Amino acid sequence: MDRIDLFRIYARVVECESFTQAAKALGLPRSSVSAAVAALEQRIGTRLLQRTTRRVSATQDGAAFYEHCARLVADVEETEALFRHSAARPAGRLRIDVPGRIGRLIIAPALPDFLTRYPEIDIDLSVTDRASNLIEDGIDCVLRVGALSDSGLIARSVGELPLINVASPGYLAAHGVPGHPGELDGHKAVNYASPSTGRIEPWEWLENGTLHDRPLPGRVTVNSAEAYIACCLAGLGLIQIPAYDVAEHLAAGDLVEVMPRHRAAPMPMTLLYPHRRHLSRRLQVFADWLVALLRTRLAN
Repeated sequence: MDRIDLFRIYARVVECESFTQAAKALGLPRSSVSAAVAALEQRIGTRLLQRTTRRVSATQDGAAFYEHCARLVADVEETEALFRHSAARPAGRLRIDVPGRIGRLIIAPALPDFLTRYPEIDIDLSVTDRASNLIEDGIDCVLRVGALSDSGLIARSVGELPLINVASPGYLAAHGVPGHPGELDGHKAVNYASPSTGRIEPWEWLENGTLHDRPLPGRVTVNSAEAYIACCLAGLGLIQIPAYDVAEHLAAGDLVEVMPRHRAAPMPMTLLYPHRRHLSRRLQVFADWLVALLRTRLAN
């Protein structure tokens, strides 16, 4: 095994924090991954990893060495890519992870266009509202909606997702139509709990450039967009929802927008990639296609 392979294996172990997950991502036996790291530690002459029963983490020397490894591996992959046939059509399989309703309503219906353009690319489309781990799950690209934590991944901004306030005509007939957040006393919300954290989101609105929020009581709490909309349609309370999500319900009169001048702040949409400078040609063309699609259909 040459030195670059050792570097590549070590970098993946650090990223996965696990020999087993790194082996799975690399398609190697776990014993080969363990032996490669041991050989590298012997060659370098220092301990690179701390091993416990639950996780693997880099030592102080190992963390510094990882930064050099990651850059070297990226340089090698980028150099190799220069000599591949640039005219060759992108090919291979991509694993993509996207939020539930965006995947079902926007991306899946548009995929025939992408697959027609690139007949040698196949897509594994994961549609879920739960956060996934790109490295451990072997995902090439993930679409995230909302604020990001510092993940160390490469981020590409897609745009912003406008939010609106809506309720059913039956709810508004029973409780009145609020014209301002100051008139929300006595109103109820369908509460939304984050699938990842369980945190219940407060009612938010922008006014004169300042973001305000307040709790709004509700008898029902959900953790999926599907249930959120269904409960609103059933007259159980007000919701704040991406405009695209309820466009058909608004057009049909099943839902009504309220307080249009006091919407919540739009939510950022971001594509995330693993920490590699060189992205495969198939991932580049898919990302460009997806960004164009989302900016046309969803973003401001």
